[in-house]
Amino acid sequence: MVRKNVSIDWTAKETARAKMWLYVKRTLKERGYPPSRLDAATQTVLQQAELLCAGWT
Repeated sequence: MVRKNVSIDWTAKETARAKMWLYVKRTLKERGYPPSRLDAATQTVLQQAELLCAGWT
């Protein structure tokens, strides 16, 4: 999921980061994640994606 939607500098560009935020949040919502914990889970997923992508450059 993350690799398909990563731009080269998604961690540096605010617009690319915002798109990733929305994509992750929408995906969690579609899969029935509890709304009260959605923002925290989205932040965790983006942090994990940053760590994963750090080795790709």
